[in-house]
Amino acid sequence: MERIPGEPFPGSGCPASRFLHDVTVKVGDVRTDSWLRRDAPARSVPVVVIGAGQAGLSAAYHLRRRGLDFVVLDAEDGPGGAWRHRWRSLVMATVNGIFDLPGMPQPPVDTGEPAADAVPRYFAAYEREFQFPILRPVRVHAVRDAGDQRGGELVVETGHGSWAARAVINATGTWGAPNLPWYPGIETFTGRQLHVAQYVSAAEFAGRPVVVVGGGISAVQLIEELSLVTTTTWVTRREPVWIEGEFTPETAGRASVARVEADARAGRPIGSIVSYTGLGWTPYARAAAGRGALVRHPMFTAVEPGGVRMADGSFHPADVILWATGFRQDVGHLAPLRLRGELGGIAMDGTAAAADRRIHLIGYGPSQSTVGANRAGRAAATAVGKLLQPA
Repeated sequence: MERIPGEPFPGSGCPASRFLHDVTVKVGDVRTDSWLRRDAPARSVPVVVIGAGQAGLSAAYHLRRRGLDFVVLDAEDGPGGAWRHRWRSLVMATVNGIFDLPGMPQPPVDTGEPAADAVPRYFAAYEREFQFPILRPVRVHAVRDAGDQRGGELVVETGHGSWAARAVINATGTWGAPNLPWYPGIETFTGRQLHVAQYVSAAEFAGRPVVVVGGGISAVQLIEELSLVTTTTWVTRREPVWIEGEFTPETAGRASVARVEADARAGRPIGSIVSYTGLGWTPYARAAAGRGALVRHPMFTAVEPGGVRMADGSFHPADVILWATGFRQDVGHLAPLRLRGELGGIAMDGTAAAADRRIHLIGYGPSQSTVGANRAGRAAATAVGKLLQPA
């Protein structure tokens, strides 16, 4: 049994107009820290980009090329997006590939360097090179319609005041919305439970039996390294689908993207990447399989104080439950706009939300990969440029 927290869209709350003032801040003015007051008056800018990961930086680059004024609001303390939080054992040799940001190729890297160091360093150099107006740390709490009295503007509410904008490019990805399923007895477990987003290294689990939950790439990566220091048990809700042979864009890659795009256009919820692609036999997967660690068990039915109750009724002791159960799209701040349709997802037309073409989602659905995020950033900037043209 799984209880996924619902995402009903609340009412719009207070009228957006009460947060707005006739204050315009030029792009050049936002580089200082003086605006970082929680009581700062609302500011206006044509475009707000939310998030400064791969997709957000790509959007910033293409907005700049089109001569559009914008600001980027990023919740992180520094450059790098979600890469800042990856576990230390995820090195550049084992990441799934990072596409160059537009206008600046990646420098040569040590394949043994943690991705949590190498990628943020590249992003930081990119931000210095192009001097984008990025404000951080700024967390966006809600995006609302300002109403007719503001000429169709949106209000972006943050912990440091509000912004009025004519368009919003949302590039928040998924890292901020870990998927934590519920099972009976989960609150009684006396060991440690953590999501993959909280994982640092295998060393802290040495000698402590770990149940790894989830059928994605992260689960396989972490089983490989955990199985070197302790016993692991792998459980998934569905039998994993393994890809035989090389995974290439010409084969499964393009077909998978097409399926994601179809779901996005139809407004169906976007599943995990692996649900579209399947699992590849990477070197780490083969290493784990060679040690007998990739034996998949059906999902347990309940959690008990000292372990889990398996589907066949047997009890499996455990000190740790690692939830490698993926992430959901981090779009809760868009809830006041009521973008979701009857099927539960946000119907998309290109990068634009079909229900409100002022909102563009990038790094979302088919653009979750780094190359997809780059392309989506360019497409969103182009579409927003057309939207902002005088009638």
